[in-house]
Amino acid sequence: MAIFCVMELETVRWDADAVRLIDQTQLPHKQVYIRCTTVADVVDAIRRMVVRGAPAIGVTAAFGMALAARDHALHDRDTLLDHLRRSKEFLDSSRPTAVNLRWATERMLHCAEATTDASVDALAARLLQEAQSIHDEDLACCQAIGAYGAELLEDGARVLTHCNAGGLATAGYGTALAPLRTAHAQGKHLHVLVDETRPFLQGARLTAWELQQAEIDQTLITDNMAGYFMQQGQVDCVIVGADRIAANGDVANKIGTYSVAVLARVHGIPFYVAAPSSTVDLQTPDGGAIPIEQRDPGEVTSLAGQALAPHGVVAAHPAFDVTPHVLVDAIITEQGVIRAPYDQNLAHLFATTERD
Repeated sequence: MAIFCVMELETVRWDADAVRLIDQTQLPHKQVYIRCTTVADVVDAIRRMVVRGAPAIGVTAAFGMALAARDHALHDRDTLLDHLRRSKEFLDSSRPTAVNLRWATERMLHCAEATTDASVDALAARLLQEAQSIHDEDLACCQAIGAYGAELLEDGARVLTHCNAGGLATAGYGTALAPLRTAHAQGKHLHVLVDETRPFLQGARLTAWELQQAEIDQTLITDNMAGYFMQQGQVDCVIVGADRIAANGDVANKIGTYSVAVLARVHGIPFYVAAPSSTVDLQTPDGGAIPIEQRDPGEVTSLAGQALAPHGVVAAHPAFDVTPHVLVDAIITEQGVIRAPYDQNLAHLFATTERD
């Protein structure tokens, strides 16, 4: 896996015969890009959170499938399809909670299986085209989320965020940050309270940096300050992203989201989830069926190689939690703003999309 630095910022893109990713573990201090030339490189980048955020992981995995299809040792279609199925399983294993990953690899595999009258080389080219379509669709999707979500924000709105669901978590524009970016472009004055998001500090390292680049006013706070600012009347709404949304509207997102949702409900503050429809998993009935990734406890006991806790202390690190749908005021998608009852309206969203 080669590493090099450039000035241009893009979350993920195809670069000649490789997947190019910005290394998010190096931000905000360094803009370092890596080139993944094998499926194993892509899996490693996803697991190490070089790339993170459900939509960005999905796009990256799609390009990973395109990489697999370009294996020059493959000489016939049946062998290629077997290789793609194994590559899909490998990619799907990299992070279990974000459903966009599996959605993207399934779409890529279905594309390959449906392309019956092509040579191996032509099929590889077709899969690269499909992966690029997933990338481009994500950009358009996030723009639409921004437009619908901006309608929920009044001029002068004070918005609390948690984790990073900006351009770095997608192909480039963001989900939870998309309404903020769009409203800001419309001339609305906003102020964002940015939760730092322990233990990986995506809010402090990534969201604060993205908002700074966009020149949107912000204040960085520790996670345990959210209730204080709500109590002081300094939060008008909360907008977060999602890694998976169950059929009943339960939402899996970065650990700590559930706590923010409970605080918002106690203080009568709208709690919004912004996510593309690819994050909705109608095959998962409720949040109890969503697998929760358990990450290395060392990410809790240390930070950037610096120990934070006594040697030998036992730590836990669930990477996500589930917010019950009863605490969610609306889900902002590229198809519009969805409200309760979520079991009916999310199913209707997909039925309408399939008819279109």
